Formats: sequence, structure tokens, C-alpha cells
Amino acid sequence: MLNLTPKAADKVKEIRTAEGLEEQGLRVRVIGGGCAGFSYDLFFEDETSDLDQTFMSHGIPIYVDMMSAQYVEGTEIDYVEGLQGAGFKFVNPQAKQTCGCGSSFAT
Repeated sequence: MLNLTPKAADKVKEIRTAEGLEEQGLRVRVIGGGCAGFSYDLFFEDETSDLDQTFMSHGIPIYVDMMSAQYVEGTEIDYVEGLQGAGFKFVNPQAKQTCGCGSSFAT
């Protein structure tokens, strides 16, 4: 299971509306790369495959492919604003190491 915090859900809805993508869900995937080995990738998408897991969080459909699902199980996505900027923060209980940017991790 993958969840958005209320603040992250509000930001996703705001971005979807601004870009005219209200009917699309949020694709969450893990790709190789980044400081620690893996990076998170978020984008809007309206197509899924039979190999995707679909979750609902605060009214937002979230799509995760099978490969990524094993790395993001139990992850909470938050939206934070601070002195270093604003962005989505991933709280992943499976990450054994994260980098300073917060978007790269190792298991």
C-alpha cells in the first residue's frame, strides 16, 4: 500500500487542475540512478496495464508497476516546503539509506 498525506494530495490535485489533467492518476515508479542507487519518479498518466497495482489515496488514483511496488510498499508521500525549497518527500520504511536530496534511496 502507498499513501499520500493530505498536504501531498492537495498539491497533486492543484497540479492536476493547473495542467488540465483532472482525469489522470498519479504514476509512482522507482528507477535506477540517483545518489543512493534508486530514485522516485512521479508523473500523471491515464493508462494502466494488467501488471499495475492501483491504490486510492484521498481520491487520487495511484498506479505502481510490479517492479516498483516491491520498493515502495508502505511508503508515504508528503509535500514539504522549507528553506531549501518545496517538493514531494518519500517516507519509505524499506529504505536503508537516503541521500540529502530526499529523492534517492538504497535498500
